[in-house]
Formats: sequence, structure tokens, C-alpha cells
Amino acid sequence: MPPLYQYTSKDPKNPRTIILSGSFEELQKQMTEEDGKIAIAEFQEVLRQLDAILAKRQQQLADNEKQLASLQAAAKKCEDDLLALVGGSKDDINRFRERLGRLEGRVRELKALNDDQLLERQAEVRELDAEVTKLRGEKIAVLPEFFNRVIAVAKDIKGLYREPKTKFYTVGTWAKDRDCLWNIAGKADIYDDPFMWTKVWLANKDLVRNPDIIQPGQKLEIPKKTDKSDDEKKAERRYFRNKRIAAEKAESNAGTTTPDAKKEVTKPSDSKAKSGAN
Repeated sequence: MPPLYQYTSKDPKNPRTIILSGSFEELQKQMTEEDGKIAIAEFQEVLRQLDAILAKRQQQLADNEKQLASLQAAAKKCEDDLLALVGGSKDDINRFRERLGRLEGRVRELKALNDDQLLERQAEVRELDAEVTKLRGEKIAVLPEFFNRVIAVAKDIKGLYREPKTKFYTVGTWAKDRDCLWNIAGKADIYDDPFMWTKVWLANKDLVRNPDIIQPGQKLEIPKKTDKSDDEKKAERRYFRNKRIAAEKAESNAGTTTPDAKKEVTKPSDSKAKSGAN
């Protein structure tokens, strides 16, 4: 079947549709001279319109490129002004950006932990707090790129602080519970180590003035188990020294030496604890 061509005239004075078929030579025979002139004129008009649109788009592109260049120049000037304001260079800003990014990463890591895990990493939280304080103290922190981020990460760090859960122990009777500071510290659910008794004593010094005497019903604060502090070690040595002095004085007053008086004092006396824990 020969090719079929359809041409619709857009001439308002002579609107019509011409359907042509056949080879190019046959089409030439079918189209009149007038039809050819009209088609050529309309094609030329369409071409003129497309050229006008192209010229308009090219002008718009040129205007946009000019505007872009102007904006880029303004942005460059703004950047230079900001650098001058904060007294830094691009390298300084890049280093600040890297520090802030690392800090944000570490904060995200800690935020994923539970309370008990966070409690064990409070030293790290304090370290991050110190780092964000340094960042906030630098003028670069006021740049729009960093200002809100620094404030946000500082707020997140504050939310990472956890206070140790305070544990308490209520003193029982000597007859039933055999409670004294030595025995309390030795309980499996306290320290499982009686030599930690000074930690309990110093934490409750306002309640227990004499470590040999505790009363049933007293609510003792149990600090978190850690190595003995210097103050706790000093208090322990002072206690044992005073006990030896008292024993030597009692021996001197009695004028005799007894086996008990020569025994080395290694723990708080149970006898006085019993007197207050019947």
C-alpha cells in the first residue's frame, strides 16, 4: 500500500484537510501549486515562531547566567565577610566541620545505649560536654552552617547524663541478722567483701558516728562498689590505730597483759554493734 500523507491547512481564510498518497512524484501531481505555496508559507511561519522562541530562551539563559554569576559573586563576598568576622580560614572551617561531625557521631552512639550502659560511660559524656563547650567558644560556631547543629548536640549531650541509682540497706537486729558494718559489706548483694565496710561508714557518717554502733531500723546508703578512695583508706587506718591505742590503754590501766589485748584489730567490733542491735 502506498504511503498516506495528511496535511491540514491552518489558514483561517481557507481551512481544509488534504489527504495525499503515493510516491513523492505522485504527491507533486496531486498537490496544486496553491496548496504548495500555502504549506510552504505555514511551515515558514512555524519556523519563524520556533526561531523566536529559541531566541527568547537563549536570552533567558543569558540573563539567568548573568544573574547566577551575580549571586555567586554575592555569595563569595558574603563568605569572605563571614570569614573575616569569625577570624578563620576555609581550612579552619573544614576542621571545625570535621570535629563537629565526629562529636555528633559519638553522641548518636551513646544515645543508643540504655541507662545502665550510659551510667558506666559518664566519663565519656563529660568529655563530650567539654568538647562541645570548646566548640561553642569558637567564633566559627556562629556560622549558619554550624549554629543550630552545635546547639542541638549540646542539648543531646546534656540528656546523656545519668545519676547513679542510690541503694539503701535497712539495719536489722544483731540477734536475727548479725548486722554490723563488717557483715553488711560482706553480704553478697552489697559488696560481697567485708573489707569495704569503711565505704558504708563514710557514706553514712552523719548517721553512724561510731562504726562499732549501728541501730536496727537505720537506713544506710550503699555507695556504688568501687576501689577504696584515699579518704576511705585513711579512715580505716585511723579506726584501727584508735582501736589499738584504746586496747593498749586498757592494758596499761589493768596492769596486766591479756591475750585479747595483743590481738590485732582487723574489723569493727561486733560487741558494740550488738549492744545497739538487740
